[in-house]
Amino acid sequence: MISVHLLVVYIVALLVVYAMPGPDMALILQTSIGRGVRSGFAAACGLGVARATHVTLSACGVAALLRNAPWLYDVVRYGGAVYLAWVGIQIFRSPVFALPDGGAGGAGANPSKPALEPALHRLRAAFVKGLLTNLLNPKALLFCSVLLPQFVRPEAGPVALQMIELGGVLLAVGLCFDLTYAVGAARIAGWMRAHPLAQTLQRWTFSAALIGFALRLSLD
Repeated sequence: MISVHLLVVYIVALLVVYAMPGPDMALILQTSIGRGVRSGFAAACGLGVARATHVTLSACGVAALLRNAPWLYDVVRYGGAVYLAWVGIQIFRSPVFALPDGGAGGAGANPSKPALEPALHRLRAAFVKGLLTNLLNPKALLFCSVLLPQFVRPEAGPVALQMIELGGVLLAVGLCFDLTYAVGAARIAGWMRAHPLAQTLQRWTFSAALIGFALRLSLD
């Protein structure tokens, strides 16, 4: 088991990292504002699955493979940059807010199958965007491979169990941040729908942010 003191230091480090602006945060905010809180939650779930994958790959030594094979790192890096740029362009081209999650019938309507299918499609699309945004970012994998081993103490017990504990905390803290961003962004969506200029500015801002992250990822 990891000591309480070490665990507190680890959580503080995660809080600092997750509070910094990045493509994950931009995606959650844009998705929740434009598609509703449930789509924001779906994107958060996608991010969570990607982070769990990174923790697992780090434990298996895949991150070391990326460090020792620059060409493989570049393939993942450029693929992630292209995807982020594509998402940013799609946001820029979207003319208006999508209908709220749950279909077009409103709160008092009985949702039919045709009305539910577009809502389910939006949730799946948000999940996939969250998954790929983080999964195609090799820096997220390298971050896990650098951070987690610093808090592993062989004398504290089996290393595998400590990695599982640290990975679980990483996922929990990340999910708390993502859900907070999703709820907060969804709360201002109604106001933005009533202000077309603000809606346009937020689309341009998030589009520019994602394209900027794509450029940074491709040039680093």
